[in-house]
Amino acid sequence: MGCFYSKKSKRKSGEKEEHTSTGETSNAVPLGNNTDEAPKQYSWDKREKVDLSHYTLKELKDVTVGRLPGTLNGEQFVIQECENCNIFVLDHSATITIDDCVNCRIVLGPVKGSVFFRDCKDIKCVVACQQFRTRDCQKMDVFLCCATQPIIESSTGMKFGCFQYFYPELAFHFKDAGLSIFNNNWSNIHDFTPVSGENNWSLLPEASSVLDFVPTPDPESDFKSVRISADPSRSIVPLTKGGRRKESEESCLFLFFAGEYTTANARKLIDEAVAKGFVLIQTKEVLMRPEDVKRVFQNSEDDLVEWITKGPVVALELNGDGVVEACRNIANEVFSATKVFVSDNKNTSTRDVDNFFNFADMQMGF
Repeated sequence: MGCFYSKKSKRKSGEKEEHTSTGETSNAVPLGNNTDEAPKQYSWDKREKVDLSHYTLKELKDVTVGRLPGTLNGEQFVIQECENCNIFVLDHSATITIDDCVNCRIVLGPVKGSVFFRDCKDIKCVVACQQFRTRDCQKMDVFLCCATQPIIESSTGMKFGCFQYFYPELAFHFKDAGLSIFNNNWSNIHDFTPVSGENNWSLLPEASSVLDFVPTPDPESDFKSVRISADPSRSIVPLTKGGRRKESEESCLFLFFAGEYTTANARKLIDEAVAKGFVLIQTKEVLMRPEDVKRVFQNSEDDLVEWITKGPVVALELNGDGVVEACRNIANEVFSATKVFVSDNKNTSTRDVDNFFNFADMQMGF
């Protein structure tokens, strides 16, 4: 590696030396008339110095720690070498790395970029992010909302469930992080280093409750004022069945077009359908172009071209015997004033579901 050397001025041959009034030799370079002028101040000199410790949790043991809403505001965050800690990062951030942690319970607010666990063991966590990755980890239980396909590498004993969490600022944090609550690929895991005859990951039991894995903060902690809930009915992210086996061969595609109440309408539909005993399998929020409409909706395309240009569409797959008829009734009774798409009958509904979600996956790079 090279070294840095200070430069010393050398006089050229024959160059005259300057002398001070005292007769001493000087190598000073004239600076012009304003020799006492203050050095120019640049914008980066005026920046407030960042306290890096505010964005790091390191070498902690047996404590409840983290960050409250409004304290990170989209910055990066690092968690290192913590043991038997309850960690609550209840704000949105740019990226988060978690290294060398053991036996910790961790909640991470929405992360605009990646969450990367490395060399961790016995971790139970709730995570919402754009990208999720682990390397050299063992025994992790993850309640996940991930916009892309989660990746594990050289990791074993990994178990995944659907994100179920609420605190009052969480919806705003999702928006600030640029994440959609409807784009959640929590069960679509890619094992980068599979081992023949072994399965490094699995899905948590369907009835798993977040609070059985990650308890709420101690009443004496700094987080006592944050109204946290892990009730699935209050979760910001809809609870989906994901890659688990469907109990019925009948599914229905229900689609909302962009508008002021799209999210509220989608939530209302989920509540109505679940109350009738149907199951939400998956959701997607994605942009469509006019040329996509014919391929996805086939015979219904002419009526829908205008609507897909208004913004992203939100699509839901609901499952259960009789779900198509039930969804059409809900559309007529609850959303009669709203433009929606609903599968026409159970003979074509599977095609509708496959066409749309295959298209959405391609749009999102899967």
